[in-house]
Amino acid sequence: MPKTARHVEPDLKARNLTRLRRIEGQVRGLQRMVEQDRYCADIMTQISSVQEALRAVGKELMRNHLKHCATQAIRAGNSEANAMYDELIDLIYARTR
Repeated sequence: MPKTARHVEPDLKARNLTRLRRIEGQVRGLQRMVEQDRYCADIMTQISSVQEALRAVGKELMRNHLKHCATQAIRAGNSEANAMYDELIDLIYARTR
């Protein structure tokens, strides 16, 4: 069974969903650009835009994770805290590759 967030502020969830829907549209636009043999530099510019939009969503999610999920796990102590430390290290290093 997948884990669920301990707490997500409704306005944060709404903002992230709006951003993700916009990103979805940008990716469909990229597909059309490739299908239409658009200029490579123009496609690369749009790819950068999508990557930055995804980074913004990731930052919001990381902040929420630290504020709620991680804080609660660390306060619990012992194995739950250690598991959270490992998870955070994995998340941080996965984002810097």
